[in-house]
Amino acid sequence: MFKINIDGKNYDVNPSSNLLQACLTLGFNIPYFCWHPKLGSIGACRQCAVKKYQNKKDTSGRIVMSCMTPVEENSIITINDIESQNFRKNIIELLMLNHPHDCPVCEEGGNCHLQDMTVMTQHVHRRYRFNKKKYKSQYLGFFISHEMNRCISCYRCVRYYKDYADGKDFDVYGINQNLFFGRFQNGELESEYSGNLIDVCPTGVFTDKTYSENYTRKWDLQNAPSICSHCSIGCNIIAGERSNEIRRIENRYHEDINNYFLCDLGRFSYGYSNFKDRLKYCYIKNKNIHQKVDLNTAIQKVVKIFRNSSNVIGIGSSRASIETNFMLKKLVGEKNFSTGMLDIDHKCTNLILKILKKNTIKIPSLKEVENYDVIFVLGEDITQTSSRLGLSIRQALKKISSEKLKFNNIQDWHSVANKNVSHLANNFLFITNTYQTKLNDISNFSYEANPQEQAYFAFCISENLKNNFSYSNTLPDYLKEKSIYITNILLQAKNALIISGSHSRNLDLIKSSYNIARNLKKLGLKVGLMFLTPCSNSMGVNIINGCSLNDALKKAQKKNCTLIITENDLFNSLSKSILKKKLKNIKNIIVIDHQKTKVFNYSHVFLPASNFFESSGTLINYELRAQRFFQVYDVNFYNHKINILPSWKFLNLINKKIDLKNHSFDYLDNIIDLCAREISFLKNIKESAPNSLFKVFGQKIPRSSNRSSGRTSLRADINIHEISQTKDNETMFSFSMEGSSIYKKYTSFIPFVWSPQWNSSQGVHKFQKEVSGSLLAGNTGKFLLSSKLNHKNINFSKIPKKFIKTNNLIVVPYYLLFGSEEISQYSPVVQKKMVSPYLIINKIDAQRLKILNKNKVSFTYLSDTYTFFAIFSNNLALGHIALPIGQFSTPISLIGKEIQDLKEV
Repeated sequence: MFKINIDGKNYDVNPSSNLLQACLTLGFNIPYFCWHPKLGSIGACRQCAVKKYQNKKDTSGRIVMSCMTPVEENSIITINDIESQNFRKNIIELLMLNHPHDCPVCEEGGNCHLQDMTVMTQHVHRRYRFNKKKYKSQYLGFFISHEMNRCISCYRCVRYYKDYADGKDFDVYGINQNLFFGRFQNGELESEYSGNLIDVCPTGVFTDKTYSENYTRKWDLQNAPSICSHCSIGCNIIAGERSNEIRRIENRYHEDINNYFLCDLGRFSYGYSNFKDRLKYCYIKNKNIHQKVDLNTAIQKVVKIFRNSSNVIGIGSSRASIETNFMLKKLVGEKNFSTGMLDIDHKCTNLILKILKKNTIKIPSLKEVENYDVIFVLGEDITQTSSRLGLSIRQALKKISSEKLKFNNIQDWHSVANKNVSHLANNFLFITNTYQTKLNDISNFSYEANPQEQAYFAFCISENLKNNFSYSNTLPDYLKEKSIYITNILLQAKNALIISGSHSRNLDLIKSSYNIARNLKKLGLKVGLMFLTPCSNSMGVNIINGCSLNDALKKAQKKNCTLIITENDLFNSLSKSILKKKLKNIKNIIVIDHQKTKVFNYSHVFLPASNFFESSGTLINYELRAQRFFQVYDVNFYNHKINILPSWKFLNLINKKIDLKNHSFDYLDNIIDLCAREISFLKNIKESAPNSLFKVFGQKIPRSSNRSSGRTSLRADINIHEISQTKDNETMFSFSMEGSSIYKKYTSFIPFVWSPQWNSSQGVHKFQKEVSGSLLAGNTGKFLLSSKLNHKNINFSKIPKKFIKTNNLIVVPYYLLFGSEEISQYSPVVQKKMVSPYLIINKIDAQRLKILNKNKVSFTYLSDTYTFFAIFSNNLALGHIALPIGQFSTPISLIGKEIQDLKEV
């Protein structure tokens, strides 16, 4: 640590920081615009001026930009001298010359970094009396509004979008005082990370269009910390609600996972929670018609069905919480519980779980991914299925080693200097997949082939590492050369990362990926290993353990059997014709879900579950990190007649009625305790978050800010008499603004970012130990893997079978960020983003079958007919067709199947 003097007092600071970072970490308020903790410093806005002295004898000092000044031992600075204050005040007056007087109507009002800095510098009067510059704003798509007249030319947007996220369709145009930040022409932003412009921009140039449609000021939102439920990464988010509707999703800082940025799917797809056709009441089928009933009638009907059934099979879900799946298993029994996954998904996830439990190879966080110099991705289209990871991979490819930076006397926060020596970043990315991915623009080599061929290629590389390249002789010359090249790069890597997963639905690919990492580890090299799964809780439901969906449906075909399905649309997994036959043979089907899925039509009893924003629970991500999401609002507050409850509460109510002697588990804490006792691997799950008894100085943590207004009028259209706020017995939060305001020192579960003088989300440094470091109370979540576990290296020595080509076409999946994930498809804005269904086919295969580009084609499989538009590709492996698995009624079970009758319609 270095010692520096600030305004007459000595402080210890990080020697690798600049003065702005050091001062913000110490709690000093210095205004700034162009600097950002992840984008570094460029010294463009001149707002963060402080005075620095040469030594104790220097009485005049000189003005320096704190973001561009490195910390030096025994340096002396002052922040609050008159000259520095006047300099900052004059600079912001210049920046505000052309800024419109529209704070009252600007959506950033009360959440605006520019407002905060203007107040901080005490610039309160306008002296500019001339015409302001005016710009035409652009259409940037469904997610982001553009108001260029509010721009102060801080350059943050273009530095983030173009330099950090590698976006190709956004730039700065013009010169001098006539600058325009946007696209070359109107159009939708193409980057999967465009939504971060909203957070990065310190003014109201880029605002959330989905939030605008139902706008509420920041201080009137009720918030809670949550977890993104759309992939296995487990990004931390803040969800805001008003009048029983989710209005906005914001990034919740987590040092190791999402850090300062989210992908667009996680930020904008919350609309499923507000879906107008959502079912809010219990239903019982009578003469093939679903009739609305009250909760007690529905529960009694379920209990009657259970008692009259010879067997009850429970189908869980990889998108449901640990608590829900656990309670379903308790209700139906160990032998009758299913994870809700198809055989292949079940096997893939179990294999991944087995490897992670027994291996000693590091599983890196997203922050750690940025430090790997060689990355090998096998069978995963990361930007579409685990998008936030793709942003970390892009940073890893640009990363310059600390040794090279030190040799060139460059600080890692110096953005321009780092960019000037970017050629020194000698990092590598290799990809195998069935088609080209959106990371191909930065990859050194990509191999498009059948998953089985990818597995064999990966196996050869793993054997090369073990047997001195002898196995490459079995490959064609082109691949032999590339396998040797990749092997050599892996051997030279300072830190290599192997990424694979279950999206290809190929066990051999997972095994071969592990073999590469294992053999690198045996050679004494640093290596990381990541396995990605399709859903937010794929790992969690497999830890609970159960049979596959296929086995569960077989069991349910027995006479007088009942099927209870919890938060799972089976039509996403199996073809219509097969599933319809199976469901029609089952005497009673009970469905618990928060969406009206296709399974609803076959249900005899339907129970409306609360979704991720309306309940609390636990998810386990790809790292086996348990994380808690928290209820944002009481869904019954405005209407006590609706029957929405968390799935686990429905299951508990049924359990209590069936077994009157059974000990009830009415609260989340009870279930978590029981889960930790009965499943040894989940024994530490309680440590993922404080329980409902947690308080700060006797008070709960408020979900709303102390500026929250209009509470008495929330239900005025229902009844003018104000009712008491709902009491939360499940979590550490209160459903109001009442509670402790100093919780940030005691817990990392931040419901909203606010601190005195820092109203915008830019003030997150007030919650951190140091800028861009861990939160004051530590990072959230609990790793379930322990170093004390008896790890045993496993080895998959069996050679993957070679892929044998036929005249038929093999179905492989392609994924889209918007639409491939089940729940997001119910969001209206995502539905707008979902393109028309298309089938990808290699141009040579299309010519053989006499299919023209963009023409409509169809094929049949198991009595179902599938129709798509054909799109030609030179990058899809020959003998394959790629289908939009997970959307447009294209079930997962089609993957790997052979199609014989593809033809134009």
